[in-house]
Amino acid sequence: MKESLGVYDYWPYEDRPRLEWPNGARVAFWVAPNIEFYELDPPANPHRKAWPQPSPAVPGYSIRDYGNRVGHRRQMALLDKYGIRGSVSLSVALCEHHPEIIDMCRERDWELFSHGIYNTRYTYGMSEAQERAMIRDAMESIHRHTGQKCAGYLAPALSHSERTLDLFAEVGSELFGDEGGFYTCDLFHDDQPTPVSVRNGKRFISVPYSLEMNDTIVYAVNKVEPRHYATMLKRHFDRLYEEGAESGTVMCIPTHNYQVSCPHRIKALEEALEYITGHDDVWVTTGREIAEHYLAHHYDTALADIEKRKGGAR
Repeated sequence: MKESLGVYDYWPYEDRPRLEWPNGARVAFWVAPNIEFYELDPPANPHRKAWPQPSPAVPGYSIRDYGNRVGHRRQMALLDKYGIRGSVSLSVALCEHHPEIIDMCRERDWELFSHGIYNTRYTYGMSEAQERAMIRDAMESIHRHTGQKCAGYLAPALSHSERTLDLFAEVGSELFGDEGGFYTCDLFHDDQPTPVSVRNGKRFISVPYSLEMNDTIVYAVNKVEPRHYATMLKRHFDRLYEEGAESGTVMCIPTHNYQVSCPHRIKALEEALEYITGHDDVWVTTGREIAEHYLAHHYDTALADIEKRKGGAR
């Protein structure tokens, strides 16, 4: 039985080297809108059903269609209001199905990172060649439609294989050198960026994403009411802000345009954004910018500290 994923070392939060964000910010804050495309009748995957209902799964498909028709614009207007550039976890099929949404993101200089092709096609059961081809297709599609060299990855529907991070780093290097494929959002193990080991030896990190603050987990899984979600986001921020006085932290709000953008829920997000951005010492940024800053200023120090602790444990 495996005892760990084998891609990062145990590195206790306490007594790490101080992490400093630009302009002395305590918290690096980013919003990750998941802009996804779900197929009404996708190819069957023996490891996981795309829909709980038989095809056509009209309710599930329709609310997700609502997100791309209505919800995305509502959320985009809200992020514009607070000067937040989204870091989009993108089902890249959207580039073909809804190019107008991609245009809106590009006009605002939002980051687009890969969330696979469709959110109804999973990594489970893929061969290495198939997964590599999927990752390459996604990265090439983002570049073709936007000119961006995709830096980050969140596996489609969080479906992961043991080689996912290796393949993403390798394809990123093949396509874009050091400018592509250097961070993952698939590891939910920390409140600071951390080094990740990939087989090609690339400088690669995990940027904190959040399942606990993810609106789908909050609303669809944990059945939290909107007013409580606003409170959760504020309390989450308050703790990271307090700890950030000693060493910088990261807060991410992952959203879905068919969840948080429903009329009765959008106000909860607005209250949280107003509160968080009302603090001067918060770096409102993107996933890529967090990763680039960490790689440039903290990655080597982090590796040295990890190795030092490992040596002391012998």
